[in-house]
Amino acid sequence: MLLSPSSPVDFSKLAYMNGAPQIKADFKVEAEDFQVQEQHAYSLSGEGEHLWLYLQKTGENSEWMAKQVAKWAGVPRSAIGMAGQKDRHAVTQQWLSVHLPGKPDPDWSAWQYPQVELLQSTRHNRKLQTGGLSGNRFILRLRNLRQLDESPFAEPAAAIAELSDRLEKMKCGVPNYYGEQRFGKKGANVPNALRMLLENQRVPRNKRSIYLSALRSWAFNRYLSQRIITNNWNQYLVGDIFQLEGSSRCFADDNSEDLAQRLAEGDIHPVGLLIGEIGAKLLLPSGAALQAQQHWLAEFETWQQALSDARVKADHRALRLIPQDLQWQWQPNADNQQLDLQVEFTLPAGAFATMMLRELLDAVEPVRQFPQEA
Repeated sequence: MLLSPSSPVDFSKLAYMNGAPQIKADFKVEAEDFQVQEQHAYSLSGEGEHLWLYLQKTGENSEWMAKQVAKWAGVPRSAIGMAGQKDRHAVTQQWLSVHLPGKPDPDWSAWQYPQVELLQSTRHNRKLQTGGLSGNRFILRLRNLRQLDESPFAEPAAAIAELSDRLEKMKCGVPNYYGEQRFGKKGANVPNALRMLLENQRVPRNKRSIYLSALRSWAFNRYLSQRIITNNWNQYLVGDIFQLEGSSRCFADDNSEDLAQRLAEGDIHPVGLLIGEIGAKLLLPSGAALQAQQHWLAEFETWQQALSDARVKADHRALRLIPQDLQWQWQPNADNQQLDLQVEFTLPAGAFATMMLRELLDAVEPVRQFPQEA
């Protein structure tokens, strides 16, 4: 059923690759429970008008940090480059760039905020652009593993075996869902987008982009869920479009005999459509894959037309995501009566660690109230 402008998105309706997890844990109890290390593919020149800073922040959001860096450097916020936002209740490491044409490096000893540490600095001839990262390394600690009804495990070994089995399967790939962060508080970005497009409500340009992105992201999530239900989200479906691992390059099903093998080896992934205006160069599915897409698009025909009218270009996104260097270890918690689990992995830019975690267990975050930003 098509969402009305007043309806929120509902993640409980999205399918799981191995069924809903039956284990619960506490997440983000401490900022150190969610660690993120931003990675980029640039080779920094060591000279140029832009000062690049690799910063570690604890308990603050990225926009607040960018504003404080601008004040410290004596430049407007527009002079700061940042690849993307990082979670607030976390310990995160990310790059920022500061445009300082003809100016020396500011004195870091004048920095006033101990929750932000300088790890590295260098010069470069270009500004850091939004999305300018290759990926992120995550270190997650999940505390007080227990059953969904809050009771402790009668046999902890069985829970360890269940989670270990899920983690082993995740090495071969997880659904590449968009995470809840994409949709705003309580999923409000989707109904806001519908009101904007279908009721011609005027919104600021920056919010317009966020709303449009949320709308087609949710439509993609629904398509991926449909493919999981029919058990072909990570398998060869005749007529599929495929994306190369580690690349945005796509190609159409050419009946090659090795397609199924390449899928099994993680070399390629089926894609889903990011709805919008379909250009002449966009590859389109055929056969069974086309039928699956048409079945899904029938539900989102109004959204597709609205995004096309808004001149949002259609694109592809891989249905499967393969985490790199996935590893885990069991750790006793403070009272030594239950186990905590630490999981580490690397994801490419545009992937959501929370959606990978969703396939493992039910992660419960504390309810927090943050003060207004300065």
